[in-house]
Amino acid sequence: MSKADSQPERIEIYDTTLRDGTQGEGVAFSLVDKLKITSKLDAFGVDYIEGGYPLSNPKDEAYFQEVRSLDLKHARVCAFGMTRRKGVTPGEDVGMRALVDARSPVITIVGKTWDLHVDEVLRVSREENLAMIRESVDYCRQSGAPGTEVFYDAEHFFDGYRANPEYALQTLHAAIQGGATRLILCDTNGGSMPSWVMQVVGKVRQTLGDSVPLGIHTHNDGGLAAANTLAAIEAGCTQAQGTINGIGERCGNADLITTAANLLLKMNDRFTCLVPGALEHLTEVSRYVYELANMSLQANQPYVGSAAFAHKGGMHVHAVQRVAHSYEHVRPQSVGNTRRVLVSELSGASNIAATLGKKFDIENDKQLQRQVLEKVQELEHQGYQFEAAGASFELILYELLGRRPKFWELDHYRCVILKRNGEDPTTEAIVKLRVGEAIEHRVAEGDGPVNALDAALRLCLAPHYPVIRDVHLADFRVRVINPTAESAAKVRVLAEFNGRHNGQSRYFVTVGVNENIVNASWEAIINALDYYLIETGAKGI
Repeated sequence: MSKADSQPERIEIYDTTLRDGTQGEGVAFSLVDKLKITSKLDAFGVDYIEGGYPLSNPKDEAYFQEVRSLDLKHARVCAFGMTRRKGVTPGEDVGMRALVDARSPVITIVGKTWDLHVDEVLRVSREENLAMIRESVDYCRQSGAPGTEVFYDAEHFFDGYRANPEYALQTLHAAIQGGATRLILCDTNGGSMPSWVMQVVGKVRQTLGDSVPLGIHTHNDGGLAAANTLAAIEAGCTQAQGTINGIGERCGNADLITTAANLLLKMNDRFTCLVPGALEHLTEVSRYVYELANMSLQANQPYVGSAAFAHKGGMHVHAVQRVAHSYEHVRPQSVGNTRRVLVSELSGASNIAATLGKKFDIENDKQLQRQVLEKVQELEHQGYQFEAAGASFELILYELLGRRPKFWELDHYRCVILKRNGEDPTTEAIVKLRVGEAIEHRVAEGDGPVNALDAALRLCLAPHYPVIRDVHLADFRVRVINPTAESAAKVRVLAEFNGRHNGQSRYFVTVGVNENIVNASWEAIINALDYYLIETGAKGI
C-alpha cells in the first residue's frame, strides 16, 4: 500500500479532567458536574474518561455507582488508584479492593518508576517495588469486572529513565507480566524537553516492540505539555492523556483541546482522534468545562480562546479582510470559534469597518469611520477600553449617528451602607427617574452598592420595559487605572451581561470609568440596559 493510500493512525484520547484536573488549584466539581462532563466527553468522542480514585472520597465512590446509569455511546470509564502497599497482598489492600469494587471497564494503576522514589519515598527494595507493580496489575485484571483492562501509569518515567534506564524498563516489564494492556509514560514533574521525550519513547518502543501500546501523560511545568505529547505520538505512543483546558496540579496537564486540534488539523495526514465532526465542537466543550469548574475563560488559549482569532492592529485587520489566512493559521469556524476585530486606540479605520460596518451601514463612510476612531482614542486616553466592551463601543456609534434613543431621565440615585459592630454590612440603594410622564422612585437592598443600584434601577424600568427582566449581570471586574493616585485613583469597571430574547441568548460587555467606583459601575450598568433595550427593539421616550 502506498503512503498516499494509507489511513491515518487513530490516537486514543484519555481524559483525566475529573481526577487529575481536580487537583488544580481552585478546581472542584460536584457529583452532578462530573456526570455531566462524562456525558459531554462521551459525545465528543473521548475514548477513556478517568472518573477518580474510588477510595479517596465519598463523591468519587458515588460517581462509579451513578455513572453506570449513563448511556455512554463511545467512552469507557476508568478507575484510578495506586499499587498495593508494601508488605501486604493486593487482596488485603483496601485501595486495591476499592478499585475492583468500582466495576469500571478500565482500571488505571500508577506505580513508581524512578529509583529515587523507590529508595527515598516508598523506602522499599527495588525488587519489592517490581512485585507491587506486577501483583497489583494482575489482581485488578483477575478480580475486576469481566473483561477489565488494566492500564499502567509509569510515574516519573522520563526522570527515572534518565537516572536509571535499566530499572525504569524493568518496571514496564513488571506491568506487562501482570497483564497491563497499556503502558503510559508519565512526565510527572513536567520538566522534560520534546527532544528527550521523543528519544526515550523511541528507545522504549525499540525495546518492547509492539507487545503493548504506549501512552503519554505530561504536565505543563515547562510550558511544553502539549508539545511533549505530540512528540511522544510521533515517536510511537498511541494514547494521549490530559485534561480539558489543561487544568491540573501546579501548572496543569497537557491540554486535550490543543492536542486534539493539532492532531486533526496539523497532523491529520498521519493521525486522527475523537469522532467525526468533533472538531467543530472544540470551543463548546472547552467553555462547558470552564463553566462547570466556575473558572474564567483563558482569552489567549490556542484555538478556542476569545483572543485566538482576535485582530487589533489596523494592518492585520486590513490583511485579514482580504486574505483570512494571511494572519490566521486555521479557519476559526473549523474549531467552533469566531473571528473578532478589536477596536482600540491602535486601530485603523479598517477595524471600524470590519467590526460594525455592515450593521451600521458605514462600510464606505470613511469620514465617519475616522470620527469613531478619534472618539475611541480620546476615551481610551481617559481610561476606557473597548476591546472587550463591544456593547459600549456600539453605543458610541449610535451617538455619533444620532440614533441613540433615550429611555429615561435620571433625577438622582443614592446608596446607604450600614455597618454595625459584629455584623455584616447592609446596602440600600434609592433611584428616582422619569420614564416619559411617569416618575419612578424605588428602593432596593443588595450585597453591595452595585447590586443594590442594579436592583433599584430594574424596579424603576421593568414596568415600562419588561424585557429588562431577561438580562442579568454575569461578571463584574474592577481595575485601578492610575494607581499612583492611591485611593483617589480612577477605576475602570467591565460588566458582563447575559440575556435571552426571542429564544436567542445574548452576551455583551460594557465599560465605565470614574474616580468614584459606584459611578463607574452605574455607567456600565445603564449602558448595558440601554444597549439591551436598543437590541431588543424597545422604543425610547
